[in-house]
Amino acid sequence: MDALVATPTAAPQASGARLVQRAPPFESILFDGTDAAPAPGAEQPDCFHDLGLDQIVEAVAARCKDYDLTGYFHAPLPTEDAVVYRQQVMRDLEQPAVMAAIGGFTQRLRALRQQLPLATKPDNVHERNRWHLDAVQVYGEAVETLRRELTPLSLHSRGLQRWREYIVAYAGSPAFTRPQEHARRVVASLAAVRYAMTIDQGTVVVRRYNGEPDYSAEVERTFAKFRRGAVTDYLVKLPVRGGLNHIEAQVLDCVARLHPDAFGALAAFRAEHEQFLDERIVRFDREIHFYLGWLEFIAPLRSSGLSFCYPRVSASSKAVAASDAFDLALARRLRTEARSVVCNDFELHDGERLFVVTGPNQGGKTTFARMFGQLHWLAALGCAVPGSQAKLFLFDRLFSHFEREEDIRNLRGKLHDDLVRMHDIVQRATPSSLVVINEIFSSTTLHDALSLGRRMLARLVALDLLAVCVTFLDELASFDPKVVSLVAAIDPQDPTARSFKLERRPADGLAHALAIAEKYRVTEAWLKRRIAS
Repeated sequence: MDALVATPTAAPQASGARLVQRAPPFESILFDGTDAAPAPGAEQPDCFHDLGLDQIVEAVAARCKDYDLTGYFHAPLPTEDAVVYRQQVMRDLEQPAVMAAIGGFTQRLRALRQQLPLATKPDNVHERNRWHLDAVQVYGEAVETLRRELTPLSLHSRGLQRWREYIVAYAGSPAFTRPQEHARRVVASLAAVRYAMTIDQGTVVVRRYNGEPDYSAEVERTFAKFRRGAVTDYLVKLPVRGGLNHIEAQVLDCVARLHPDAFGALAAFRAEHEQFLDERIVRFDREIHFYLGWLEFIAPLRSSGLSFCYPRVSASSKAVAASDAFDLALARRLRTEARSVVCNDFELHDGERLFVVTGPNQGGKTTFARMFGQLHWLAALGCAVPGSQAKLFLFDRLFSHFEREEDIRNLRGKLHDDLVRMHDIVQRATPSSLVVINEIFSSTTLHDALSLGRRMLARLVALDLLAVCVTFLDELASFDPKVVSLVAAIDPQDPTARSFKLERRPADGLAHALAIAEKYRVTEAWLKRRIAS
């Protein structure tokens, strides 16, 4: 096995010839290199609930309960190349032939996992050994089928190319072929076992088979001449159980005593090949469900017409943009209610760093803030993100501050709690961080909220980080050149209705009120016209 996974070394070539650099061996389908996977119980980030990411991850993980995937979704990747590594794998898996090969492999291993407990639980040792033998053969079929199906496919990702190379090498290695050949010999030996059984009331006698005729076949031949057309089948369908009952187990013990060589070979096989699963295959089986679970989760949304894309991710450029983006948690809920999803675009370029979102209540402001955070987090995981195209920033940490109810346990009022939480964010944030803020300082006076809001945003602007701030204070939308104003628009056909689209324009605080006044004809122009009439 060690020879299969050692890093290959290029052999010296003739003078003047270039050395051929071979790709590193397969280690992980999620991580390029030997980076350790996150602990299965990795703690959920603080921002998850605010951004709706907890709902998304819970829905994905529920599709793959046996694999404990949540830890992977809690750990964004640190480099652009690590993100590209996952994007390449996910793109490959979107090819139907590749998905069929990998999906079939995981289904066979799932059947294997269901079978393995039967190799340890039954009381009868021969039954346990036979389940173990079957498990080895199921494993062999899964590996060999995957090797055969992957070989002709066009794979573009580093991860799956290395995985194919590893599977081909492993399937041809003694570590794999020797147990499989041994298993076939043992199965052939067991298949040759013949015995006869006599049942007389409560007594069962098991003895060697001495060429006695098959009486059931003779009875069928005798009565075949009476068959006239189709007949009713009265054969009893016996239920398939997961183990032997006590009588069957005693019969098996008797058969084993009659054929000690065959059953001795079965026991020797178990002792020699007790541990037959390859560690990298076990790891692959778990990690690949990160991709399979995500693609399965977004498939219904794609089929309903929503777009997903693989964003360009940069750890240096803060010029971010997205087209046709949407809040994934909200879209999932709206789809179950057969309601349409409104998509939005956004863009920050040059020195722009901070979106300040204003407009009427229930106009999509908070949804935009959640969407902005979701897109960046999912992009940092290497996932396909909501939108037709996107260019996003690879952050070091993502902070969120959403309005909360007062918590009597911390003995702080709402304003005090806002200040403490924002101070913590500003202290921990770096120029590479991302901050999403939704409606703070709403518990104080307008004058104080405006003063505190300006000081808080000034600190964020000074850090030169990317941020979104949803606020009821229009004055905050124009206090610095790095700030971009977004305004929740209204439906032009019905000024009281929300369009849930956000427009990049200065906040005036009057558009919604004027629209309602126009609808009910109480603007100055309408009043003058009505008075004149």
